[in-house]
Amino acid sequence: MADSQINPLHVDFCGLPLATPIVLLSGCVGFGEEYTRVEGFSNADAGAVVLKGTTREPRLGNPPHRVCETPMGMLNAIGLQNPGVDTVVDDILPGLDFNETRFIANVCGSTIDDYAAVTKRFDDSPIDAIEINISCPNIKEGGVQFGNVPEMSARVVAACRAQTSKPIITKLSPNQTDIAESARVCIEAGSDALAVINTMMGMAIDVEKRTPVIGNVRGGLSGPAIKPIALLKTRQVYEVAKHHNVPIIGQGGITTAKDALEFLIAGASTVGIGTALFYDPLVCKKINRGLLDYMDRHEIKSVSHLSGTLQV
Repeated sequence: MADSQINPLHVDFCGLPLATPIVLLSGCVGFGEEYTRVEGFSNADAGAVVLKGTTREPRLGNPPHRVCETPMGMLNAIGLQNPGVDTVVDDILPGLDFNETRFIANVCGSTIDDYAAVTKRFDDSPIDAIEINISCPNIKEGGVQFGNVPEMSARVVAACRAQTSKPIITKLSPNQTDIAESARVCIEAGSDALAVINTMMGMAIDVEKRTPVIGNVRGGLSGPAIKPIALLKTRQVYEVAKHHNVPIIGQGGITTAKDALEFLIAGASTVGIGTALFYDPLVCKKINRGLLDYMDRHEIKSVSHLSGTLQV
């Protein structure tokens, strides 16, 4: 990894040196190899890659349709389709280049025991950190139910914390009354970082058939449409997290360097890119160049100096 003295985009995240503040978000890049097939794309353009959500046992996911384009965004209800944690650890992780970037597992479950078991399995692997997905809005069990009640969120984090010494990132749901309170209890339960925010609940209707477009009826809304909400939630969480020196992955509708800068200034330490990859697989290169240009114009030597500099 590049040294911060020669790489102004270098970020220290939970003790992990990242070459850039960009984090590729779970569910958007498969298990770390999906976009490497695109000419010109490299995982090295991101500081970290979050792998697809992984459960204790294999999951087939939700019935189709699973994806629907919306104005300024996208609905998805994949339903955590994955081969199960044993296959991910034994067959997929050995094929990843851990010298290229950092890889973060995304842990999901239907019960607290599930979360703990998957975390324990990843603890005995080369994965760099573990993201706890307590806020998935498109499965009928677990997921968002854990993320919308702070006390339940804390119980999941504590159970996972007991199973690993790796950095834990808790992915917070926007579909709750007080996200700042949720952040506080998750930090107290042992979370080393927070990801703000997950997708928002939404739906689409086929007016000719008068049926839901998404097979699961509801799905997670992502993309530029949710950016103002994500930005506000990031700031609200930052007001809590800064007192504990807990970093934030700011995410939700980031498509340009200006978007990334807004999240950094609001309090994020890193920025998550997801939906933008679907229509511009090379967007990370553009955002990195844009960040460097901004820093050069404002004579800022390190991107980390931008975090939390909002003047209100």
